[in-house]
Amino acid sequence: MIDFIGDIHGHADELEELLLKLGYKKSDGAYSHPSRKVLFVGDYIDRGPKIRETLKIVRAMVDSENAIALMGNHEYNALCFHLEETEGGHLRKHLIKNIIQHYETLKQFQNKQSEYEEYLDWFMTLPLYYETDTFRAVHACWDQNNIDFLKKTFVNDRLTDDLIHQSVKKGTELNEAIDQTLKGKEIKMPEGLSFEDKDETRRTEIRIKWWEDPSKMTYKSISVHPLEVLPEQPIQLSELKSLDYYHGADKKVFFGHYWLKGEPSLYKDNVCCLDYSVAKGGKLVAYRLNGENILDRKNLIYV
Repeated sequence: MIDFIGDIHGHADELEELLLKLGYKKSDGAYSHPSRKVLFVGDYIDRGPKIRETLKIVRAMVDSENAIALMGNHEYNALCFHLEETEGGHLRKHLIKNIIQHYETLKQFQNKQSEYEEYLDWFMTLPLYYETDTFRAVHACWDQNNIDFLKKTFVNDRLTDDLIHQSVKKGTELNEAIDQTLKGKEIKMPEGLSFEDKDETRRTEIRIKWWEDPSKMTYKSISVHPLEVLPEQPIQLSELKSLDYYHGADKKVFFGHYWLKGEPSLYKDNVCCLDYSVAKGGKLVAYRLNGENILDRKNLIYV
């Protein structure tokens, strides 16, 4: 009896509206339901107007055992933005684009440094994945090889200070496993093609549908986001480090991250993305799981 909720990005008002719509009530400082709990798939901070309020709601629900909260790439980025390298600087460079992405969080915690650092400590306790006998949840991508590697590498299924310092070393197995788990899989576009993302950053790689067989897809069809510039030609499989994909016989999987638009829907009977761009004027979406084996679009609830 789980309600999965997508990326919130500091939109506390919409979160409270969605929790009320789902039948949760606030008592002793935390929202709860008599027979259900929430699983948040990450990205609580950045962009929105009420980041501190969002964190307070989510953490209170976790502390009272009314919710499970996963780490998103924005929480991971915040940790790396804050933590210093041994040779100077920070694990996430203070480049203009990184500062802008994190600006709203920093601004809303102005003169509240100790409170901010308490939340950073809390971020370190958040798991990157969650699995039961019947479902899986992750922020961006469930790749079993990556998950197996993280399970044997993490301590009690969590990052440690030492591991997060190791994780920023490009090209390492740890770096790639965390990067794909929190940010998804990408493939290079054909030579000469590029596009601007939602933050007006010029990109030459596209996020791909990791639940589709890449050998049967074109550049246009495998892209999570519809891009007119992409051709209907088979992708270069040599560009992929692995041809593994998430099969229809695998457990139900829930995730966020991808800034989808329009009416919430399901990708497959066992694949559900819950990020519908609330921070860009879209919807905050939940999936109400009632034990069904095949996901039902009618169980998508949103505000």
